Amino acid sequence: MARVDVIMPQMGESIAEGTVSRWLKKVGDAVKRDEPIFEISTDKVDAEIPSPSAGILAEILIGEGQTVAVQTIVARIETDASAAATASASAPAPSAAAAKGAPEQARASAASTPPGAGAAPSGGATRTTSAPAGGGGDGPRSTPGGNSFEERIRTKSSPLVRRMAAEQGIDIAALQGSGIAGRVTKKDLVAFVESGAAPATRGSMHAPGGAESHGPMPEPWPGDKVEPMSVMRQRISEHMVQSRRTSAHVTSFMEIDFTRIARMRAKHRVAFEQANGVKLTYMPFIIKSVVLALKEFPVMNSSVAGNKVIYRKQYNIGVAVALDWGLLVPVIKKADELSLSGLTKAMNDLAARARAKKLNPAEVQDGTFTITNPGVFGSLMGTPIISQPQVAILGVGTIEKRPKVLTGADGEDVIAIRTCAYFSISFDHRIIDGAVADQFLAAVKKSIESFPETGW
Repeated sequence: MARVDVIMPQMGESIAEGTVSRWLKKVGDAVKRDEPIFEISTDKVDAEIPSPSAGILAEILIGEGQTVAVQTIVARIETDASAAATASASAPAPSAAAAKGAPEQARASAASTPPGAGAAPSGGATRTTSAPAGGGGDGPRSTPGGNSFEERIRTKSSPLVRRMAAEQGIDIAALQGSGIAGRVTKKDLVAFVESGAAPATRGSMHAPGGAESHGPMPEPWPGDKVEPMSVMRQRISEHMVQSRRTSAHVTSFMEIDFTRIARMRAKHRVAFEQANGVKLTYMPFIIKSVVLALKEFPVMNSSVAGNKVIYRKQYNIGVAVALDWGLLVPVIKKADELSLSGLTKAMNDLAARARAKKLNPAEVQDGTFTITNPGVFGSLMGTPIISQPQVAILGVGTIEKRPKVLTGADGEDVIAIRTCAYFSISFDHRIIDGAVADQFLAAVKKSIESFPETGW
């Protein structure tokens, strides 16, 4: 008789916790090795987690909706079927209600303490002696003061604790909690507030420490439907608000003529799709043109680190994918090294696996520039929010036929039907001036409107 522990995996170096979003198997079910048994949500990605061994799911220790540290044992698999029958009767799966109502201490203690992680005394949260470092280059998920496991997990408190801290103007990173690796719990935060200590604030030019970021809390009215945000929606919300507070957002627009590319697509589409097995869309042409423009204007492919600018030498293009349950941005790594067919295959593969929850964290990390395409839903234009720690994002409006006034062969004005779209570029005005952003967008426009018909 043997039991195999199923642990919360570390889905990427900077990820310190995960939320069990759904169990695909129940206690007593037979499972095969590498068969998905539960789904998790993290800061980076939603994913199905495979079974480490074949056998019977004997115990589920962490219920749906619970958030625990990586390496926490979430379930156990009995490799001896006869012994598992007894275990399944005595270890029912925790209910969703129990998971949602679990106190912070229970969630923290469910995780086994990792090597070198020292817990704080049980007397509540205390201020750490070192101040957090500022201006990291790892975006909204960077943690102040370093990148050790302990520091990452300490700042990864639950959404409830993070909201309470924001309302009180308290910087969680400046506290030491009683949870695993110093994780700040609700009890710790309440004890710190009641102690009368000065709040460890993290102010900003947009929302000073202590200010309520979302205004008064609305109350449901009779007949309203109330449901909790998914973990992914909570993360998107946090990251979008954080990005608006971090970057000085400005957006410019430009109309681009796709008539030349539309004609090339019509001419080569069948042969391309037969040769590559994928549909030829407009997006690979856009990505190609964007990469050329990024090389011409390197500040558009950079990140801000305090008072320094990091100019990225890789061209990793994120392409937003709308899902039924949220939004993911898979990243095409080294896009400058791919042909049109290579870009098309990479884009289709990433999008398909995003919808099937088969992406791994590395495939949504390390983007240097992002493209979002609301035009597929008919939107003419938009003002997208920058994905931190990037400094710009391109919005692609719907590509459609429009009447345009052109100059004829003899210099006369003529009306012609052209295939056009509005592009928008949202940029960080801290380091990018409007002239540079407009020149970048003009370079994208020129490249698309004069795209070569050979060398695909």
